[in-house]
Amino acid sequence: MTIELPRTALLGVGSMSGAVLDGLLSAGLDPATVTLTTKSEESAAAHRARGLDAHASDAEPDANRAAVRGAGLVVLGVKPYAIGDLLAEVADDLAPGTVVVSVAVGTTTASMERAVPAGVRVVRALPNTPIGVGRGVTGISAGASADEDAVALASSLFSVSGSVIEVPESQLDALSAVSGSGPAYVFLLVEQWQRAAEELGFTPEQAATMVQGTVRGAVALLEASDKAPAELRRAVTSPKGTTERAVAVLQDADLSGTLLRASRAAIARAEEIAAS
Repeated sequence: MTIELPRTALLGVGSMSGAVLDGLLSAGLDPATVTLTTKSEESAAAHRARGLDAHASDAEPDANRAAVRGAGLVVLGVKPYAIGDLLAEVADDLAPGTVVVSVAVGTTTASMERAVPAGVRVVRALPNTPIGVGRGVTGISAGASADEDAVALASSLFSVSGSVIEVPESQLDALSAVSGSGPAYVFLLVEQWQRAAEELGFTPEQAATMVQGTVRGAVALLEASDKAPAELRRAVTSPKGTTERAVAVLQDADLSGTLLRASRAAIARAEEIAAS
């Protein structure tokens, strides 16, 4: 499989936009079509070692401006607080029709549209880190400036490495609280589950094998089955058996309510970032 994109500039490549880049390269994107910037020369050199045209903004003051010249697609990978300054820096070099995609939490399309010239099309996307291994989930929201072609182009960045869900921007923070933050929830579960296994007398290696193998197997079974998660759970939970007793303890802990409170806390933080 190969993927074709217009000349693409990735600005401020970090962990999330780096995962997006990894997914694109794995899908067959020609590295020669990409120009990227990072903050440090050390990071830029590591990308150049992979055959990419990479520049350090600390060492080259005009690196971001040079990267967007002639680019049809620009991906903003900097932290939310830096989006405004970055757009102000490159605005004069963005050609009409360019699609600008931000992967930052809490930075609205309206605020970005105020910072770019007329004719530039703005889209927000919130992927999660499994996109780097081809299993991402990404939420996409179009700004007022973005037409169907712009949304389709932005979606193609992420669909090669997982699922894309288009939602109104008002729902994007909630989507991020579920799927964007979700890998951390899973890693925390695995971390604590392995700790429990060690408390039962298993070595760390044995605990990791049991817990991580069980998670991988359960997810594979879920993917292969046409049954709902609740039905699969009931199939493991024999009446009056050991699993039923264990599941009762977990249900008493109000997992659903806890996850809902966690998601609402993430949404509240995204709103704080947007307001700052």
